[in-house]
Amino acid sequence: MNKFSDAVRDRLADAGAEPTAGRVAAALRAEERLLGDREVLTLADELCAEFVGAGPLEPLLRAPEVTDVLVNGPDEVWVEAGEGLIRTSMRFPDEASLRRLAQRLTAAAGRRLDDAAPYADARLPGGVRLHAVLPPVAANGTCLSLRLPRRRAFTLTELVEAGAIPSDGAQLLSALVSARVAFLVTGGTGTGKTTLLSCLLSLADPGERLLLVEDSAELSPSHPHVVRLEARPPNVEGAGGVDLLDLVRQALRMRPDRLVVGEVRGAEVVVLLGALNTGHEGGCGTLHANAAADVPARLEALACAAGLSREAVHSQLAAALDVVVHLVREPGGGRRRVAEVCLLQRGSDGLVEVVPAVSVTPNGTLIAASGAQLLANRLGNRWKCPPTRDQSP
Repeated sequence: MNKFSDAVRDRLADAGAEPTAGRVAAALRAEERLLGDREVLTLADELCAEFVGAGPLEPLLRAPEVTDVLVNGPDEVWVEAGEGLIRTSMRFPDEASLRRLAQRLTAAAGRRLDDAAPYADARLPGGVRLHAVLPPVAANGTCLSLRLPRRRAFTLTELVEAGAIPSDGAQLLSALVSARVAFLVTGGTGTGKTTLLSCLLSLADPGERLLLVEDSAELSPSHPHVVRLEARPPNVEGAGGVDLLDLVRQALRMRPDRLVVGEVRGAEVVVLLGALNTGHEGGCGTLHANAAADVPARLEALACAAGLSREAVHSQLAAALDVVVHLVREPGGGRRRVAEVCLLQRGSDGLVEVVPAVSVTPNGTLIAASGAQLLANRLGNRWKCPPTRDQSP
């Protein structure tokens, strides 16, 4: 049957037309095999699924709760639906069919995926983020990672109801935006950094112009004036690439009221810090970090790799960024929530250090730390500092 399916694929490819259900059925009949109507319909459905959309993964992508679909070879398909990863019963017929799907999806995004380029990162029509890796780089078979964009940004009220932010914490985050402080949303992979940043950007004054610079468009703020710039990898010849560093420079010439870098992870940090030092208030972005205390070291590593000295990095950092909002995800793929809000301040040694201002317990209680009053002063009368509590055992 596999050879028969391959013959039908070849016939459709030779025709060069869109593989509609009718054309697939006609190609099946043209092979002059003795097939009943039920067999024709079954094979037509299977081949249409392979040629159109995400193939057999399409039902998973359409499920409203699903945010990620992960394929680890033809026999393993996992989904994330808000309660941790769950293995599904879906299987691919063989490695060849999975590889064809990965290559077709990558080609639809204008990228190359083959033995010479065994991995690809792209955004599909509709906003789905695709990452694919072929064997032998992927030892267990072709791997696909599909991340679905949220159709709209969460509101602060929805995040409070979901337990990601306590109600008094929502007041603090709202004050960060209205005070136009420069801040970073930090956390590990899958902690909800992009979700929270989209929500906070939705709170910006409707009269402000937001310039979003991203490697792959994921931010979705509900705001009337958003301009998006998206990076582009080089083509097969290695030409035509546009990276985040280029885009940040272009964004500065486009009259931004707020400059937003979706994920700070390379040389663009140098231009971003410079921009935030020259009158671009309210800039923000996300950064991978295991703890808020690690943020200066992470930024130092990125900026030094781009050519700045350690002293220059910390001098820029002290004047550019004000606040870190750190997120965590509870064990077992559980709830994602704000864990602490910290200030960035220059220490006596001239290096920037993290000063805890507010921590949030798992049950949603805000606890003021040493930097709470400093944060309240920075925010003016927009947020009232909670009473300091004794955190000693």
